[in-house]
Amino acid sequence: MQSVIKLIVIDSGSNHEPEKKNSKAFHKMSEVIRLYKYQALLSSRRALSRAEFMALLEVSPATFKRDLAKLRDQLGIPIEYDRDARGYVLKKTSEAHELPGIWLNKSELLALATIQKMLKQLAPTLLGPHLMPLEEKLSELLEKQGLNTPELSRRVKLLDAGKRSVSSGIFEAVAQATFNRKRLRLEHFNRTTGGHSSRDVSPQDLSYYRGNWYLNAWCHMRGEPRRFSIDAIEVATQQEDDALEMSDADMLSAFGLGYGIYTGQPLQQALLVFSPERARWVQQEQWHKDQIGKLLPDGHYQLEVPYTDERELVADLLGYGNSVKVLKPASLVKSMKSALAAAMSNYS
Repeated sequence: MQSVIKLIVIDSGSNHEPEKKNSKAFHKMSEVIRLYKYQALLSSRRALSRAEFMALLEVSPATFKRDLAKLRDQLGIPIEYDRDARGYVLKKTSEAHELPGIWLNKSELLALATIQKMLKQLAPTLLGPHLMPLEEKLSELLEKQGLNTPELSRRVKLLDAGKRSVSSGIFEAVAQATFNRKRLRLEHFNRTTGGHSSRDVSPQDLSYYRGNWYLNAWCHMRGEPRRFSIDAIEVATQQEDDALEMSDADMLSAFGLGYGIYTGQPLQQALLVFSPERARWVQQEQWHKDQIGKLLPDGHYQLEVPYTDERELVADLLGYGNSVKVLKPASLVKSMKSALAAAMSNYS
């Protein structure tokens, strides 16, 4: 299902009303347009009386009363009656700020600015250009409240290691096909084999994992689900055919059962024991949503983690050195011994 965003352009100086149509949809849209007109008129900074609102918007006293209640109670717009000015005005308060159609208090404004900053750091070349209009508007609103935008930017950081660069054109093509629910033709580089291939895929979703973007898709060439690192996609072209849809259960089975980014192998359970020193950190971490952990009487921490492909798990466990011991399965114990022996051979 595609999402449609409609922009409503309001001319606060015009009394022209659209042609009357006898339908609920039209009356609903008329109400929305009228409510935006209230906002536009109130933004003029001049107090307006009830009679002026009724004349400009061509509404009855009952409609004006309903509109005022909706604007205040449902939309949270701070309208008040100014007795001295003999009219309605927007309440002047440091706790209310305006975006087109959105009203934010100071804490919400800071939260939105923080999210925007994080998104920009997440993928500066991919999302940055699209976030620029929002960034400019947020900066303007923050400065009005005496908040320093550059200072805020300095205080929010994402630190990535091993992050690989992605072409903005490739990313946008993949994202558009995913959202449009269309098939993609990919020219893809396989790092394991060093080969190049062309294939059609049905994109399902995009994942951001450890600093890098991945496309989860149904591969029509292989006839099975596959995960593609977007930085390894050399060409991406949207096709006319609709994408094949995978169920939530199939997506979970293909991409969400085991530890890490690798998929496609039978599910196994790794049983790990961490030293008391390392346990202070690991017991607070989530390695997988289905993990089972417990603190042992001697201070060690036991962790059971599901996995389907051992490569990433082995690599991560090597980083713990002698602070972790693999108890089972035997195949994982063997792989750890081989990896440690290979590492030792580099220093012999």
